[in-house]
Amino acid sequence: MTESTITAVVLAGGYATRLWPITRHRPKMFLPLGETTVLDRIYAELEGLDRIDEVYVSTNERFAPDFAAHLADGPYDKPRLSVEETASEDEKLGVVGALAQLIDREGIDEDLLVIAGDNLFDFAVEDFLEYFDRRSGPVIAAHDVGSRERATSYGVVDLDGERVVDFQEKPDEPESTLVSVGCYAFPGETLSLFSPYLEAGNDPDEPGWFVQWLREREPTYAYAFDDAWFDIGTRESYLDAVSWYLDGDSQVAGSATVRGSTVGDDVHVMADATLVDADVERSVIFPGADLESTSVRDSIVDEGARISGFDLERALIGAHTRIPDDR
Repeated sequence: MTESTITAVVLAGGYATRLWPITRHRPKMFLPLGETTVLDRIYAELEGLDRIDEVYVSTNERFAPDFAAHLADGPYDKPRLSVEETASEDEKLGVVGALAQLIDREGIDEDLLVIAGDNLFDFAVEDFLEYFDRRSGPVIAAHDVGSRERATSYGVVDLDGERVVDFQEKPDEPESTLVSVGCYAFPGETLSLFSPYLEAGNDPDEPGWFVQWLREREPTYAYAFDDAWFDIGTRESYLDAVSWYLDGDSQVAGSATVRGSTVGDDVHVMADATLVDADVERSVIFPGADLESTSVRDSIVDEGARISGFDLERALIGAHTRIPDDR
């Protein structure tokens, strides 16, 4: 088994419209998980792998300053920005398009690890790369979501042993519950195939279509794992990830004020938030939020929001919102 040097790319170019207004002015990769973030978990793991010599963070022009500031404040040496030429949702290149542009822009020609920056998975990247070393072709990570209904939201993988023999992107009637997650490894010689794929008019957005096209040209394999996985794309999936991370507990910042309130399981209350006569369950309350005589369930309340006398369920409350609006 040969351990080659690998370049890593963290894809972070999306606009996360399904999580607006929470992500209207912040990348969803910066959403907190306890004292860390989705993105920092990825950075930390890649930083510790000696065989990864470079880490490119692919983002858009709109959020590039946020990522630059985050890296400047962080302890990581490897990550550096590679900015794609888009600034809004209607300009985005798609996952495959952005990756092809980055490969060309940075002149990458060695083995490539690609991780979606909005994915939280609990398997070790080192184990995934060791599996890649044992195969003579591209490798995707795959997870059994246990529900055909849930599988309709993802790329569904059909295997013969460990080899991918079919790939259905978001099928209405999936044939299995094994889906592709946002982690891929490509041999250096495979990278030249991105351009002909796009030049032929194929889908530039969903990576599953590229995998389907690719597996017809060279053997492609799946690293199936049983560990936890969350696609941080919606309110529900983010709160699921928080619940997993907190492991049924709650986390309340020391500078938060909590009086006459009930803080249930799977709740994260951040710095300088105030809860007075409030009831909070399975929710994230950002810094400086103020809840009074209010119940909050399955919701995200952004920084500086002020809510009094309302019951919220499955809500996304933007920064500095006032309910009722008495400004």
